[in-house]
Amino acid sequence: MDRRNFIRWLGVAAASGVMPRVALAADDDLYDIGRFGNVRVLHLTDTHAQLEPVYFREPSVNIGVGTMRGQPPHLVGRTFLERFGIAPGTRSAHAFTFLDFQEAAHRYGRMGGFAHLKTLIDRLRSDAGPGNSLLLDGGDMWQGTGQANATAGANMVEAANGLGIELSTGHWEFTYGEQRLRQNLREFKGEFLAQNVFLTDEAAFNNAAAFDPASGRVFKPASIKGVGGRRVAVVGQAFPYVPIAHPKRFTPDWTFGIREQELQKLVDDLRSAQHADAVVLLSHNGMDVDLKLAGRVTGIDVILGGHTHDAVPHPIVVANAGGKTVVTNAGSNGKFLAVLDLDVGKSAIEDFRYHLVPVFADLLKPDDKMLALIARHREPLGDAPSKQTVISEQLLYRRGNFTGPTDQMICDALRQELDAQIALSPGFRWGTTLLGGQPITESDLMAQMAITYPETYVQDMKGSDLKAVMEDVADNLFNPDPYYQQGGDMVRVGGMDYACAPNEVMGKRISDMTLDDGRPVEVDKSYRVAGWASVNQQSGKPVTAVVGKYLADRVIVTLKRRNRVALKGVANNPGLAEDG
Repeated sequence: MDRRNFIRWLGVAAASGVMPRVALAADDDLYDIGRFGNVRVLHLTDTHAQLEPVYFREPSVNIGVGTMRGQPPHLVGRTFLERFGIAPGTRSAHAFTFLDFQEAAHRYGRMGGFAHLKTLIDRLRSDAGPGNSLLLDGGDMWQGTGQANATAGANMVEAANGLGIELSTGHWEFTYGEQRLRQNLREFKGEFLAQNVFLTDEAAFNNAAAFDPASGRVFKPASIKGVGGRRVAVVGQAFPYVPIAHPKRFTPDWTFGIREQELQKLVDDLRSAQHADAVVLLSHNGMDVDLKLAGRVTGIDVILGGHTHDAVPHPIVVANAGGKTVVTNAGSNGKFLAVLDLDVGKSAIEDFRYHLVPVFADLLKPDDKMLALIARHREPLGDAPSKQTVISEQLLYRRGNFTGPTDQMICDALRQELDAQIALSPGFRWGTTLLGGQPITESDLMAQMAITYPETYVQDMKGSDLKAVMEDVADNLFNPDPYYQQGGDMVRVGGMDYACAPNEVMGKRISDMTLDDGRPVEVDKSYRVAGWASVNQQSGKPVTAVVGKYLADRVIVTLKRRNRVALKGVANNPGLAEDG
């Protein structure tokens, strides 16, 4: 099958809603996926430094707006299972949805873990045969735990080398700053790719370090690998909004962005001048952005995506002026390993198969060398509980568009310890899940708050200013143009309920802001607001210290009140589960 027929086949498959040769392995044989084609690409992303197996609850609210309403990845719960043909009550149903999470977590155990991933990766690479596979990391590997924070990501570089990662891109990696980033990359045995990071004009004038001073590209944009007797090009696409989503002081000499035009020129060159047989984009854009990008940039065969933590079992086929591009997203926290098998001919992909494989720790024997590495990095920091043994009374999770009990706990701590009426916690999508009845350890707290700018703040804010902040975050999440989305969830709010209309325009999404005592938030009145992770430099105590002090006075953590978000205009949206 030549490229033209391959593209025609994809179009027919997409139109019919049937994706032949794209399979989700059965529960009883998850890892025996066979062999297909001559090139196997393994992809993991957004592991957030979780070296050991974890619990991670998938969202019950993931609302799509505009053309993305009801489209993957904006499906949850039973609607998700129906769309992808997954039987309820199975291992796969547990891996991909929030349904009956606590009970299913007890039944199937933790997921991920680098020692278990290593075993699975080695098996799948062996099945492909020598010289026929690549292992790619989509970024957000170095951040997310106390160990990673303490070593500025160095422990994760060693772990990445242990897995055998050959190509990667980044996002939170940049928050360690340029000096530490470059130091880590010197230790990394693979290649770090980012076609969309350039020097600022001032930095270029001052001859700042760059991979290509002539163009101003800071990092190598792409790499061509000989795999399965073919030339496979991998292009790196780092998170486009680093200086906006994080403090600019970490990357003062660099500009980011989606960089469509530069990407198109690069892909054209890889195709024509460098004779790539296949082009893969290793992306940290977020899935909605990747879907739009796939319709505008031609010549990319596959986008292996990350950032938004969407675990999507089947690829989405997107038409563009040059043909079609297959778009994927591979989940987070080490829960999944994507397996893309390609039949690559001369200058064209002739066929493919894709599996997003759940990584169940109880089904995979951990690799001994990786276990030793993990133990060595764990030992200096320990894993002792907080000063007292604190037990979570209920399931604590973060992921979801609006609220989560983990951030409610953080907001409760901020309000009490900093004497604030209202508390804000950023809508990060990383942060593991704690089952009800589990002790909360120091490492559990760091898994929710381990960043390089953890300082808390307290400030007086008028009601109008608070609404403006929330409108801005809501527009980032629900702007119908994916290029204006940055991939996080809604800021979490403690001490206040409100209503949100995702389908409205900027300035009209947030309403009915009401304090816990029932009084409405007044436009011209000032309120004492606490928060953390500000992009502006702060001098308050680290959030971990504040929350730790709050927990030290407790034996059991109980969320007496969950602040509520009333949703408007989203009835029957497949991204909203009634039983969530």
